[in-house]
Amino acid sequence: MSTVIEDVVLRKVFNSLGNPTIEVEVLTEDGFGRVAAPSGSSRGRSEVVQYPEGGVEEAIVRAEEEVVPELIGMDADRQESIDKLLHEIDGTEDFHVIGGNTAFAISIAVAEAAADSYGIPLFQYLGGILATELPHPLGNVLGGGAHTHGKGTDIQEMLVIPVRADSFREAVEANFAVHRRIRSLLEERDPAFSGGKGAEGAWTTNLSDTEALEVVKEAVDQVTDEMNVECKMGLDIAAGTLWQPDKERYFYRKSGVSRTREEQMDFVMKMIEDYDVYYVEDPFHEEDYESFRELTAAFKDRLICGDDLFVTNSERLKKGIAMEAANSIIIKVNQIGTLTDAWVTVKTAKRAGYVPIVSHRSGETPYSHIAHLALAFGTPIIKTGVVGGERVIKLNELVRIEELLGEEAKLAEI
Repeated sequence: MSTVIEDVVLRKVFNSLGNPTIEVEVLTEDGFGRVAAPSGSSRGRSEVVQYPEGGVEEAIVRAEEEVVPELIGMDADRQESIDKLLHEIDGTEDFHVIGGNTAFAISIAVAEAAADSYGIPLFQYLGGILATELPHPLGNVLGGGAHTHGKGTDIQEMLVIPVRADSFREAVEANFAVHRRIRSLLEERDPAFSGGKGAEGAWTTNLSDTEALEVVKEAVDQVTDEMNVECKMGLDIAAGTLWQPDKERYFYRKSGVSRTREEQMDFVMKMIEDYDVYYVEDPFHEEDYESFRELTAAFKDRLICGDDLFVTNSERLKKGIAMEAANSIIIKVNQIGTLTDAWVTVKTAKRAGYVPIVSHRSGETPYSHIAHLALAFGTPIIKTGVVGGERVIKLNELVRIEELLGEEAKLAEI
């Protein structure tokens, strides 16, 4: 068995939105890893730079010239050393020389090649034999915002999460049931509904935010009663896309309502109370730590989650921890660049009692690595959509892992 890297191949491929992205293959004598980088429609300003100026093509040229020669001959199972090398070659804090997506794809492909060399699944290679807790699936079922180019609801994602189920498979089936039920309700209540979906497979509607919330709540409650799986609502408000810094207000295009920071707080609190919302992501713009702190203090039994707020960055997370702003964090490896960087952030979150949530992106690729990362990192929730081939491939991988683990498999506690 050998984990020595013998070859690295890079190419330009395309994500689920039809946009170009980078794919990396790493080969050892006994193993192989292949990963393509995803990308987001709405991105935090503090994320690493996806690609250098010149895009994917320039990223490939730079990687072939500067990175690949250094990787050849290294051991793929020296993950921290390889991720450190990527930082050293780039030489910047935001990966704008070789590109954060380049670093991401290389980092994950190296880990997959090492796992394959040892003949074990990625989640066990990274997490060990104690990685047996499966995450609860959090999925986007109705929405708009950046995912529909402003054609759906102003709230970007209305979500469902089964907080109590007998198995991961049962939880996934409940999410599918909610998604189907929402379509039936939209056909009854939205005369213009034609089955349209956004970037992540969530339904789009001409209903107002409030009317759409009513539909999702009704579907969630009906499926909970029928399947004996306790489902809850979630929201990704993506407030940074609504924030007008020059006016210091949040603008809701569909309703024409403009809200101050205080009015946004009241609006979010009312949604949580009226619709029993369990999970709220990015309810305020990404520099408003104080509002996150206030909302978290008011709803200690709910998950108040930072995505754009933290961008998988341990330093931004430490600021949030010090202020008690939010109590959960989205983990997207390509926001920060490498597997090691993301793991540092996960450990920081766990030490502070924050709930880490491994997440997909709107522009996804047909790879299942985040399913493995959820187990390896021990994150109790995975946000990875409900329908769409690039989403379902992650869910089906977790179904297979649950079967592989057998009696040892269990849903994580949240």
